[in-house]
Amino acid sequence: MLGQMMQMPLTIGSLIDHAARFHTAGEIVSVETAGGTETTTWGQVGVNARRLASALGKLGLEQGARCGTIAWNNRRHLEIYFGVAGGGFVCHTINPRMGPEQMVYVINHAEDQVLFIDATFVPAAAKLAPALKHCKYIVMLGPRDDAAAAALPDLKFFDELLETGDPDQPWPEIDENSASSLCYTSGTTGDPKGVLYSHRSTVLHTLAGNQPDGINISAMDTVLPVVPMFHVNAWGVPYIAAMTGCKLVLPGPNLDGKSLVNLIDSTQTTLALGVLTIWMGLLGALKETGSKVPSLTRTVVGGSALPPSMIPKFAEYGVELVHAWGMTETSPLGSMNQLLQRHKALSAEEQAEIRLGQGRPPFGVDLRIVDEEGHTLPHDGKTQGDLQVRGPWIVDTYFGKEKTALTADGWFDTGDVATINAQGFMIIRDRSKDIIKSGGEWISTVTLENIAISHPAIANAAAIAAAHEKWDERPVLVAIKAGDVSEEELLAFYKGKVESWQIPDRVIFVDELPIGSTGKVQKNKLRDEFSRVLVDAP
Repeated sequence: MLGQMMQMPLTIGSLIDHAARFHTAGEIVSVETAGGTETTTWGQVGVNARRLASALGKLGLEQGARCGTIAWNNRRHLEIYFGVAGGGFVCHTINPRMGPEQMVYVINHAEDQVLFIDATFVPAAAKLAPALKHCKYIVMLGPRDDAAAAALPDLKFFDELLETGDPDQPWPEIDENSASSLCYTSGTTGDPKGVLYSHRSTVLHTLAGNQPDGINISAMDTVLPVVPMFHVNAWGVPYIAAMTGCKLVLPGPNLDGKSLVNLIDSTQTTLALGVLTIWMGLLGALKETGSKVPSLTRTVVGGSALPPSMIPKFAEYGVELVHAWGMTETSPLGSMNQLLQRHKALSAEEQAEIRLGQGRPPFGVDLRIVDEEGHTLPHDGKTQGDLQVRGPWIVDTYFGKEKTALTADGWFDTGDVATINAQGFMIIRDRSKDIIKSGGEWISTVTLENIAISHPAIANAAAIAAAHEKWDERPVLVAIKAGDVSEEELLAFYKGKVESWQIPDRVIFVDELPIGSTGKVQKNKLRDEFSRVLVDAP
């Protein structure tokens, strides 16, 4: 016997319809690419999303057509999120920090027919355009700009395109399993791989990701997604924001610490989300400006492991750091570190120790660890293994590929090495490609980096494996100074914090670390430069 309930497809159009209908006057503050800010509403975004869907149909796009975006976090990009997907097309967000060859690759691989670009990227688009095989239209986000039109023939302008659309355009009937958006992995090794999300997976991710033990956004919040909208759909925040009708603050292109402090204070932001390097910059700006960011109560940190030293630093400002984990292939939410009721009895120090890990999965995500032969390992909080995941918003097959991305028994291998305890709390110990195997024993680069960053004279650090004649691999630390410290002093700082055999053999001080397109340190580049520093040393 079947249930006798309404059949309502889970679609992205339904999210913006809800926001426009029940949170019509809810504010969206957008920092513009050209400077300045504008304030609009969820009601207006809903109207413009329908206009855009209608206008794209008039251009001749058919259902399922991919539409690329190279844009910052701003109001027009938000309207593309909902107008493209709601209209039955696929929103393909492109990382502007990709190299030109990778950018051409992903646009051609996706077969993007429309490319939306911010004014920042007009010169780059002019160079890329001849190599784009399927792109019929390039649209600049803004009003008509004669200089941009001269630089890029046949350029269209977003504001003019919207005027051709019908604000009362009904959404087409869409199968909830049809594609809604497309993101590519950062491609540090080999070509980037496309992950094609569905309407169903996105709405389920939105519902589950915003539980009280998840991101926990309410209509009372003012939310600042510093994580870019080109990076895994800004962690799903635009969809959650529409579902809740919260005030949304979009920071535009300037993500330096001082700009963010000013934006947080001027908009009374309560929750901000971003990668570790953003929050390191924000701490520096707080010292410089003297701001206490009184409105900010929470930040969600992802992308890299959270150094223990950052939690008390933010606590001084009354800000709670919530650690999260995920990846492009997981939409991205895989876990969040929210405490359990039983943890209330623990001391503040014991609670802080738990909060250092990546946390536990929400309903809809299942985690396990396995050994090299694929055998499931115990969840005892001590045994390390390869982290695997499954769930309704986890990738099955990469876009354009026929072979599944899953194991024979239906799990996705994340490439992380982790431990999981009996309550499901997971800690990423390292990336499998980064972890150091010295004389048959494992050394976590994450642990070594956290210790280094906790030193007051170190701004940032990365640990890598370097070749060694006796032990095969030994750890080497590459660090940026924030004060006066010698190699000997920094190595001595490790004593008592890790076993003596885990202390790095060398410290190499540099002016900067190579940061990838998603804000993470590119350790592959550090290995290329320093992996033989121990065997080639005189």
